[in-house]
Amino acid sequence: MTVTAVEAPERPAHRDPNVLRWLGAYTASMVGDSIYFMALAWAAARTGSASGTGLVLAAGSIPRALLMLGGGVLADRLGPRRVVIGSDAARAVLVLGLAAVLVLTAPTVGVLVAVALLFGAVDALFLPAVGALPARISPPGQLARIQGLRGLAARGASIVGAPLGGVAVAAGGPVLAFATAGALFVLSLPLLLGLRTRPPAGPVRHGGKAAGDHEERTVTEERPTARQDLVDGLRYIRRHPLLGPLMIVIGLSELGFVGPLNLGLILLSEQRGWGAAGMGWIVAGFASGAAGAALLIAVRGRVPRAGLVMCLTVLVGATGIAAVAQIPSVPLAAATAAVVGLFIGLAGALCGALVQTVADPAYLGRVTSVSTLFTYALIPLSYPATGAAIALWGTGPVYAVSAAVCAAGGAVGLTFTALRRAELPR
Repeated sequence: MTVTAVEAPERPAHRDPNVLRWLGAYTASMVGDSIYFMALAWAAARTGSASGTGLVLAAGSIPRALLMLGGGVLADRLGPRRVVIGSDAARAVLVLGLAAVLVLTAPTVGVLVAVALLFGAVDALFLPAVGALPARISPPGQLARIQGLRGLAARGASIVGAPLGGVAVAAGGPVLAFATAGALFVLSLPLLLGLRTRPPAGPVRHGGKAAGDHEERTVTEERPTARQDLVDGLRYIRRHPLLGPLMIVIGLSELGFVGPLNLGLILLSEQRGWGAAGMGWIVAGFASGAAGAALLIAVRGRVPRAGLVMCLTVLVGATGIAAVAQIPSVPLAAATAAVVGLFIGLAGALCGALVQTVADPAYLGRVTSVSTLFTYALIPLSYPATGAAIALWGTGPVYAVSAAVCAAGGAVGLTFTALRRAELPR
């Protein structure tokens, strides 16, 4: 009698201790990030120089933009777990060291700029690696659920981190806030050290061959340089039937969305007389919608026709962006922002899950670095242009143009047959 082996079902991500360790470390690190930026802003303000404060807050974006792609190369060479552990350890040392310095002396613009530059450089290594890590701790069928859990952690960190940072600053000044952020980075380390990683499953295949399969190198072939690895990764993305279109969608949708949400909303609230409280309600509306999208993905684990749904949700979210600037009342604007957060958040989670599942594991760090580059490094550089455009033409036209750019991301995505038909693994 022949006994047929039955493959054990996958353990859901939210019940997997390994995933929960990663989630706990990621959450601690994100809350530490929020507190660090709050403390940095207050310490910069205490220098008494408005221009110096702006310089301190902008300094971190420079190394992120310059080093992000290199961070992806490093994640692929060393493995994302090692890079994430090293990055959090470096951030802990840096922030706790700054707290110690501020015990002895008042903050200066020079010291704070130096710390911001170093923190940004470490972030450029951390962000691609932490994005590439889920594929090493979970099977492909759970990656969409992990993206939902990651989204919930990020939203929760924003909700908890800013008030906690404010309380720390009020109780003990920037010193206590920096010390709290450093302690959270330290807290993430034992959780990361306890992670069990495995070689990720291969990418989704097209036509019987893995999309973007590279030729195996012979034993005698020399290891490529970091620059060659970077060029190889960019070429891989460009030639991939799904990753190239996904990067276009990410770039356009982020460009049209981030400016109005961050800088544009401040200026819109001032023009409408909504004040900081009104702006807070609108931001809370967006956050609640995005959290709802993350929860939906975390619970369902899979959305049919993921590529098509992702593009359509970008289009719906873009319509909401244009509407926010035309709404006269805070409650209605907050409700509209919640709709925007729901659809844009769902699109982001699906996009992240598709990137995780279709990318060749050997390239995942570099692929993540390119997608992260748009969000965390290049898009913030558009803030001056957004501010200047609003000063010239007002919020309505600028929001309309931003919405059109965001919608263009979804529309362009729909033109690629492979993306429209893309599915997440079961």
